[in-house]
Amino acid sequence: MSGILYVVGTPIGNLGDMTFRAIETLKIVNFIAAEDTRVTQKLLNHFKIEKKMISYFEHNKIERGKLIINRIKSGENCALVTDAGMPAISDPGELIVKQCYEENIDVKVIPGPSACISALSISGLSTGRFCFEGFLSMNKKRRKEHLEEIKCEPRTMIFYEAPHKLLKTLKDMYDVLGSRRVSVVHELTKVHEGVFLGDLDKVLEIFSNVNIKGEYVLIVEGYKKGKNICTYSLKEALSIALKIIKKDKLSLSDAAKETSNITGISKNNIYKEILKNID
Repeated sequence: MSGILYVVGTPIGNLGDMTFRAIETLKIVNFIAAEDTRVTQKLLNHFKIEKKMISYFEHNKIERGKLIINRIKSGENCALVTDAGMPAISDPGELIVKQCYEENIDVKVIPGPSACISALSISGLSTGRFCFEGFLSMNKKRRKEHLEEIKCEPRTMIFYEAPHKLLKTLKDMYDVLGSRRVSVVHELTKVHEGVFLGDLDKVLEIFSNVNIKGEYVLIVEGYKKGKNICTYSLKEALSIALKIIKKDKLSLSDAAKETSNITGISKNNIYKEILKNID
């Protein structure tokens, strides 16, 4: 009989946020799959947990994923953890979860802190409808393409960003999205936790004159008709449609419809353009 994969949330900063259920789960599983075993070892030491670990991260997820799956299929229970927060959210753990379902392995979640939701809750921006965009590319061209695709997104948008990329990202956001409210949340649950809420140009000016350290979550106001610039070319709409087809596995017609909702361009025109360019 196969074992179980437990997706376990861990603190994003303050160890006091660890749940009782998460602690008990780490104690009872046979082994832990950790993004960085050194980071997780500190967590285990703090809660006096002795458990064998295996590393599982972006560059070994294929090889280690097979090993983890085989061990679970043999009857062992595994806890999947990331360095901070919920595994599988903008994280290689996404793959192992999919593989478990493909192998009919039971997956259970042990909820814990999540940086994106925690940041949204204290952002000061609309929380009624939102979308998670994860990390933007380090490549300037691809970063701007990503922003171009979502410049008409009406929902509040959530991004993760590293300190060395923060200024470049804020500048590109201002160039592409125009004047919008943005909440820059950093060092969540840690001693120097902070929130900077303001218009993009003002926030960019502030962070151009401070020492940038730590991890950041950017909460960006969605597009508002009559306030923000929102124009798409047919070529840009085609690019969006092709990505939707590839990512979401939608039919050509459904992809054209969804792209039309995003860009405001006629569904029929987008559909015709897809037919011209798809293999």
